[in-house]
Amino acid sequence: MVESPMLSQNKQPQWHRNMMALWVGNFATGAGASMSLPFLPLFISTMGHFPKWELSLYAGMAFAATFLSQAIVSPLWGKLADRTGRKPMLLRAAIGMTVTSLITGLSTNVWMLITLRLIQGGFSGYINNAYALVASEVPREKSGQTMGTLTTGAVGGQLVGPIFGGFIAGFLGYRVPFFIFSALMLMAALVTFFGVKETFTPLPKQSKAAQQSAFAGVKHLRVVWAMIISSMLIQAATNSVNPIISLFVRELMHNEGNVAFASGVVAAMPGIATLLAASRLGALGDHIGPRRVLIGGLILSGGLFAPMTFVTSVVVLGGLRFFVGIADAALLPVTQTVMTLDTPPSAISRIFSYNQSFQAIGSVLGPMLASAVAGLWDYRFVFLMTALLVVINLIVVIWAYHTDGGDATHKPTITSAK
Repeated sequence: MVESPMLSQNKQPQWHRNMMALWVGNFATGAGASMSLPFLPLFISTMGHFPKWELSLYAGMAFAATFLSQAIVSPLWGKLADRTGRKPMLLRAAIGMTVTSLITGLSTNVWMLITLRLIQGGFSGYINNAYALVASEVPREKSGQTMGTLTTGAVGGQLVGPIFGGFIAGFLGYRVPFFIFSALMLMAALVTFFGVKETFTPLPKQSKAAQQSAFAGVKHLRVVWAMIISSMLIQAATNSVNPIISLFVRELMHNEGNVAFASGVVAAMPGIATLLAASRLGALGDHIGPRRVLIGGLILSGGLFAPMTFVTSVVVLGGLRFFVGIADAALLPVTQTVMTLDTPPSAISRIFSYNQSFQAIGSVLGPMLASAVAGLWDYRFVFLMTALLVVINLIVVIWAYHTDGGDATHKPTITSAK
């Protein structure tokens, strides 16, 4: 039973072929979402004459709406996934985002836009379900590198999306990227339907594993909760700059030149670095333990956000964001790896769904805090706020490992001994 998804008649095991198909789906999801998000404030500015504080508020609400509904429904989807399998959840997310992103491109006012993004959040979750499916099948000694590789799919899409979206938006308008997003999610749905084969045995509804808490079988509870909280804070820090990045770039460029394209390049810079580093840092975590990689990434991240407060050129801003991408490569993939190592397969979708909910909460808090800070003071203070979130994250992670001691069991030679 344990080896059923591993070997097949082909040279590559089934889990590896699933990972490659889901890499394509993650790439499509990352590219589609990112090609429209960096220009959302600019899109909103075409819907009316808003003062700076109002534009910042609407931009924050539009960013946060998707993640707010995602935070509410994710545990329900996760519970359903542990009963029906992860593939149906992947298809649900892909088809739902295909429809909602298409209609979003037809928005006629800011409230219609915000409402549609709220609805879209209820159907989202493709990337997290991809993580859950692969995590339930991958050999544990390869979990770090595999999660890192899967991450490069989403990150690669997030790299291509803003640049391509900026080019398209600059020439064809801000609506077209939403239509392309819809087409990419349709592609993701087709790739998932035909390319993913899941070996899934649902738990009987009356079984003990199905009725008990998702956290009942977790080895190091404090560490897993620290990873969930860390995911929330990482998302808050990463997404906090999204509502203001294009507006800040426009300010740095004095509203001259192709602001949309420049914003896209700046938004894509972390993706370039993460794409190059994620798999390598995941493999490093497999050898030295994820704790060291995670703490190192947090220290680097905090040390990079603070100097962004003082940048005076788009080039310097882009350079600092490139190195933030290296830090990002050591964060989310590692938190996913730790949860994979400490969670029993029967509860992994539920744990990952809780993680997705907390990520969504972070994606709500970050943009809303940033919008408030930018509206009350200035865009630059958003970067100081982000650095503070990273420091809080570092404290949480260090405390959890110090009190729970989970790092010793996160080395492949020990976790596979059982």
